[in-house]
Amino acid sequence: MAKLTDLYDLGNTIDTFAPGHYARVYEAVDRRDSSLCAFKVMRAEHVVGDGQPRMEAMAFINEADLLVRMAISPSVVRLLDCGYLSSREEIPHAGEIESYGLNIDLFRQGAFRYAGRGWRPYLALELLPRTESLLYVMKPSSPGTRWRLPTEEGIDLAFQFGAVLREAHQQKIVYLDHKLEHVYWDGKRLKIIDWNSSRLIENSPTVLAQQIGADVNHLCVGVLYPVFTGLSPKKGSLMPQPADQAGVDSRYNDINQLDFGLEPTLSPAVQELLSRGARRQINTVDEFLNGLSRAAADFGWNTYFTDGTLRVARDQMRQGLEKLREGQDSIKAAREMLREAAILEGISDNLEAELRRLLNKINDMLNARAIP
Repeated sequence: MAKLTDLYDLGNTIDTFAPGHYARVYEAVDRRDSSLCAFKVMRAEHVVGDGQPRMEAMAFINEADLLVRMAISPSVVRLLDCGYLSSREEIPHAGEIESYGLNIDLFRQGAFRYAGRGWRPYLALELLPRTESLLYVMKPSSPGTRWRLPTEEGIDLAFQFGAVLREAHQQKIVYLDHKLEHVYWDGKRLKIIDWNSSRLIENSPTVLAQQIGADVNHLCVGVLYPVFTGLSPKKGSLMPQPADQAGVDSRYNDINQLDFGLEPTLSPAVQELLSRGARRQINTVDEFLNGLSRAAADFGWNTYFTDGTLRVARDQMRQGLEKLREGQDSIKAAREMLREAAILEGISDNLEAELRRLLNKINDMLNARAIP
């Protein structure tokens, strides 16, 4: 049996801004090839002494299975390894490990054996930058601040998310766990994490159809409404959402109307599409994508008939947004340099005061930025 330290070196937690019910996630180095990964391990409190794997343990097997099935999609986080480890430490640093790679059958067969030994399941996943988590970048750091994605990027994200759901639904998989902390976006590419509450529904076409409708509803309410408005559908500030299975199932049950009062400039066609989704009037992803295509045509997307001038303007907008993102990254890098200078021992009071003045101005600039 291998030692944990033979395979992985675990570092700091990377889920502190939105810790989950099932697991904690740590940055780790895979010692076999020195690559970085996200190491997701079941919380120790879910280990029980009766030898029976808890629902939380079985959720790891479910997630690994669905990630392998969805590996065809570039927008789904990649599974790298799965298995069990003996350590009960919050941050495991020692003990034994059983690694199954991508062999989900062996991972499933080990559930009862390792539950009886008090071992915990783990997944090694593609490591994504925290700064691309939409909850992390969109959650205001000061009162009265609100950011939203530009409509161009919101439409792009919606098309990519719709493509993921269409692929999933074709395989009888529903995602369901739509919330900003599960959505990673760099301005061009979407990544979706946390498939432990998602479901494979093979034996009931009626249930599958109902859950597909719920998937579209959750996408419109839980992801796209915050993306396009910077607001929570629950009429409060953006916050991490409940992570247990009951929370997933009931999270948006009481929301059938969306308020666009604070974002009146949002396209009426986008508002209507999301409102129909909230009212559960869109039953399939194809219906959603057709509506999105009609709304996107007015922004230069080459979907239905689109005027050539609109296409040119959209191209220029994309280039401008890319420059904005590059500029914001440069401003943030400059801020870090000034912060490091301001804490050096031995600098003069005048120099420190000037550094602090510049840092305050930079923070004001970033708080007023156009893109999260």
